[in-house]
Amino acid sequence: MSEPMTTTTNSVPKAALITGGSRGIGAACARLFAQQGYGVGIVCRKAKDQAEALAEELAALGVPVKVYVCDVAQREQVQAMTAAFLREFGRIDVLVCNAGIARQELFTDITEASWREVMGVDLDGVFYCAQAVLPDMLHRKAGKIITLSSMWGQVGASCEVAYSTAKAGVIGLTKALAKELGPSGITVNCVAPGVIDTEMNGNLPQDIKDELAEETPLERLGTPEDVAQAVWFLASSAGDFFTGQILAPNGGLII
Repeated sequence: MSEPMTTTTNSVPKAALITGGSRGIGAACARLFAQQGYGVGIVCRKAKDQAEALAEELAALGVPVKVYVCDVAQREQVQAMTAAFLREFGRIDVLVCNAGIARQELFTDITEASWREVMGVDLDGVFYCAQAVLPDMLHRKAGKIITLSSMWGQVGASCEVAYSTAKAGVIGLTKALAKELGPSGITVNCVAPGVIDTEMNGNLPQDIKDELAEETPLERLGTPEDVAQAVWFLASSAGDFFTGQILAPNGGLII
């Protein structure tokens, strides 16, 4: 379940747990948090080699970094992973729910298995992870939960009904949970990126990417670092009075 990449410590000043942390937006978040002195837990499902390489890179910054292989769609795995993180870091200050999958298919072609898999990772995973970290956050009356939705969760996308539905659910979960946890000193916010140049969008033809960049008022696709900066803002002291909010780093594509 857990692959130690540095010596175990439970005295790190602050610690962040990042799902889908091995590449793309998650990796950019892991780098930024490590640069800010956070201990970092990198959660991945399949890309273990990439996660371990990233962990070695971040460990050179002098912060504790651990890799956890976990399918966030499986409650038992999430609970075991969270328990391991708490043993090793002693606390969870920030949870970044970034793990996600996307599929492009006609609504009439979506199978029940495909629908369940997208919902399991993109929505159930947020539910399981948030529930798992809350005992520690509630005990300390402090903590930040940051979810990752998408602009398609805000406006919907043709041929991405399952993904749009799951990401809209993440927004609803974020807003409702923020109201519930506010009195306990815990903030819950969401980042809803636009078109970001990541592996998830790597299968898009270059001409489609060029068209999307042209349609974006800032005339470019977003980078993982653009999104990581939004996540960091919410996690930092600058975001202390934000809860239940949706930040949308999308270059103006959705306004």
